[in-house]
Amino acid sequence: MIIALYDGYCAICQTTLAIITALDWFKRVKFVDLHSPDVDTRFSQFTHEELMGQIHVIDEKGKVFAGFDGTRRLLKAVPLGFPIWLILQLPFMDGVGKRVYRWIAHHRYAINRFLRMPEPPARPGQGADCTEEGVCKLPSLK
Repeated sequence: MIIALYDGYCAICQTTLAIITALDWFKRVKFVDLHSPDVDTRFSQFTHEELMGQIHVIDEKGKVFAGFDGTRRLLKAVPLGFPIWLILQLPFMDGVGKRVYRWIAHHRYAINRFLRMPEPPARPGQGADCTEEGVCKLPSLK
């Protein structure tokens, strides 16, 4: 089983969850909303800012795949996603996929507003993770 930590307030993340769940015939993926009360303690290796920045997928061996790599890992885990995963392994797909993923992740709450979806409440003691324009902070790439 792999675990996917996702933003439950993100319309795109919810759509991804619905698609992967429908394709997950063998129940290999467990989705966990990063806004759940116990996420900070269960997944203390991640900061809230990191989790807000991009999806995090943890495989059976504990290896973490974030962002576009996490999306690819989800596709690899489900039978009908495997052919798409193979296409996403092409050399040029890495650069293109990561840029597209980061753009969508940065603007997901603007997309939410367009779709009239709710946004996450501010966390006590922390600044907002996203601007009013729907641009969200992402952790810097190392």
